[in-house]
Amino acid sequence: MSARQAGFSVRTLIYEPQGANGPVARDLIASALRDKAEVLEVSPAVLSKVSSKDNPQAMLGVFDQRWAVAPDPSKLAASDLWLVLEEVRDPGNLGTIIRTVDAVGARGIILVGSCCDPYSRECVRATMGSIFATPLVRMKREEFLAWRAGWRGDVVGLHLRATDDFRKVDYRGPVLVVMGSEGPGLSEEMTAACSRRVKIPMAGDLDSFNLAIATALTLYQIRGPHLSL
Repeated sequence: MSARQAGFSVRTLIYEPQGANGPVARDLIASALRDKAEVLEVSPAVLSKVSSKDNPQAMLGVFDQRWAVAPDPSKLAASDLWLVLEEVRDPGNLGTIIRTVDAVGARGIILVGSCCDPYSRECVRATMGSIFATPLVRMKREEFLAWRAGWRGDVVGLHLRATDDFRKVDYRGPVLVVMGSEGPGLSEEMTAACSRRVKIPMAGDLDSFNLAIATALTLYQIRGPHLSL
């Protein structure tokens, strides 16, 4: 349903009839048939094998990947936020981050350098459907740095050597949040491209968060004034 609402057309639909017998499932099957997609009715055992899960959902879909073009910085609103991830390697982290970007209403994600595949099974599963609603852009580092030169607002990087508390900064929009990979963090080139470097304060003996958690805290801090119940 999330895919169809986002304008994705299913290529192959696989379902188990006992579980996919509700009105929503029947509507999705009918829609796939109208679109001349391949529709396969299978047994629970086959569905489990295809999904690599012991207790899968009753319906699976295959879709074409979709990649976005980087936005024109001159046409962004002050309230817009884009997230940049440099060489993120863990598909579970990436999937969780995609879900968070969707939740806070950020505009999309730019993947810089050699990142893990956002359309891998592990990543897609972690997005819980947000993969269909979140624009994804791929860039080489040099390409990104050239594009970043046109950014009008703050380019915010999380960095262990930063001295500004991320909660006490008056961010100037549109905001570009830049996060480094698990472990190494931001490269020197990407760090230098940030107009502002901030840090999440921590007690105890830890000096860093999991990438997905650090990204979520940062995005909610910046996007908080634009969110309401």
